[in-house]
Amino acid sequence: MPQIQKVRPYLWFNDNAREAVEFYVSLIKGSEITGIHEFDGGAEGTPARVQWLTFTLAGQQFMALNGGPMFQFTPAISLFVDCESQAEVDDLWNRLSEGGQKLSCGWVTDRFGLSWQIIPAVLMDILGDSSSARSKRAMQAMLQMEKIDIAALQKAADSE
Repeated sequence: MPQIQKVRPYLWFNDNAREAVEFYVSLIKGSEITGIHEFDGGAEGTPARVQWLTFTLAGQQFMALNGGPMFQFTPAISLFVDCESQAEVDDLWNRLSEGGQKLSCGWVTDRFGLSWQIIPAVLMDILGDSSSARSKRAMQAMLQMEKIDIAALQKAADSE
């Protein structure tokens, strides 16, 4: 049995938690569904349906609930993904935005309403650079982008 993580994000879906979780684990290497908990509808002949799931995304544990329509996701919470390459940024951005919404500065809302930040690791390196002018140029470039473009960031950071 895997070690239980002390704090786990708990995602509330209307009635499509399984579909969302299956999609999420297909996006990120090293991810898997670790448990599916069903309940029967109570009436004879009513099929069982998923109540909640447990899953990991790159080792981070999550829970997902089919809780009904009372609550919706907002961008006040998002999943931040550190990407190693432009190819990874492009792949995640394209897959997450399909049926969702492209936002600015690397943010995208998926078709289930969950917000994601698809950010190349190099951006955080440049923004933390000891040269405040270099960092500022990269920040200004990033603020003009929807999907983050690593080459454009580096060009902006390195310009004088």
